[in-house]
Amino acid sequence: MNNIHNIHDKLELIRRSEGYGFVADENSLSLEYQRIDEEKSGLVIKILSIAGGFLATVSFIGFLLEAGLYNSEIGLILFGVLFIAGAIYISRKYQRQILDTSAISVYIIGFCLLALGISHFKVDKNILPVLFMIIAAVSISITQRYMLSFISVLIINGSLLSLIVINDAFDLVHFYNILMALCLTYCFLKEAKIISAGKKLSRLYDPLRLGLLFSLLAGLAFVGKRGMVKMDADFIWLSSVIIIPAVIYLVFLILKILEIDDRKRTTIIYILSVLLLIPTAFSPAISGSLLIILLCFFVNYKTGFVTGIIAFIYFVGQYYYDLNFSLLTKSLLLFTTGVLLIIFFLFTSKKLRADEKN
Repeated sequence: MNNIHNIHDKLELIRRSEGYGFVADENSLSLEYQRIDEEKSGLVIKILSIAGGFLATVSFIGFLLEAGLYNSEIGLILFGVLFIAGAIYISRKYQRQILDTSAISVYIIGFCLLALGISHFKVDKNILPVLFMIIAAVSISITQRYMLSFISVLIINGSLLSLIVINDAFDLVHFYNILMALCLTYCFLKEAKIISAGKKLSRLYDPLRLGLLFSLLAGLAFVGKRGMVKMDADFIWLSSVIIIPAVIYLVFLILKILEIDDRKRTTIIYILSVLLLIPTAFSPAISGSLLIILLCFFVNYKTGFVTGIIAFIYFVGQYYYDLNFSLLTKSLLLFTTGVLLIIFFLFTSKKLRADEKN
């Protein structure tokens, strides 16, 4: 609701800066913001609706399986396709929250039925993830409802990650993390460009952003939780090749916004940032969570910011229990990082207070 109330003030500010030749459809903007707020609101209701719809659909599937559907590969595939198509139709046709959340349950179970049906056939193991990616992409192109688009983004990136796991090419997770980090950074920093590119993209932006965030966290879990998959420890730093420079670039952007342009001051901040990031080179999950925190701070995205902090704490804990380093080495690295963080905080807060007084 705050977005709707602030539209008039923001438009007036733009008119003063751009001139009164600037024209905008204020009513359409208000309706669009209201639609977005409605899709984001009522999280508890959405969760309960999804749970209820899921249980009802599971009961229906149980009935179908009891009737012998499990023994029919064609039947599983047919019902899977019908469930997915029905969910997309309901999501596109109806704007009611209960129907929308029920459609999500039907959508997910449709994929489960499709997977069960195809698994009965002797097909290449890579076909199913690729098929899921195509179906999810088509779904996004048809309907841009928040939750369904969010699930579709997770399915696309999850299928990409599953291709890596299926083929035992675990070192490719680094390239997955690099791709997700680049996509997420672009999505956050080019928000205005993406939203203004078209109506469909503007509706897809929020679920795409959240989906990419969780997709990156999934990839970081592979490198952050040692022993989860068999990866070459000598190349664990590969994900950091892009993530660390991206963090430094964000520090640059944040300093620019805060108008901290004193050379001595910025040099100290950059040095402290590099010293903080060096220990994370061999733990890309930590630098990746820092990237998420800074991106969300940069655009004031509270949900992602809290998620990033939780991920950071978790991955630091996993780093401490990494058996590839001695306890003394890990303790020194964590202690040094903690000291540098405190120095960094004290330095920046002191300078910000000084700037406010001036």
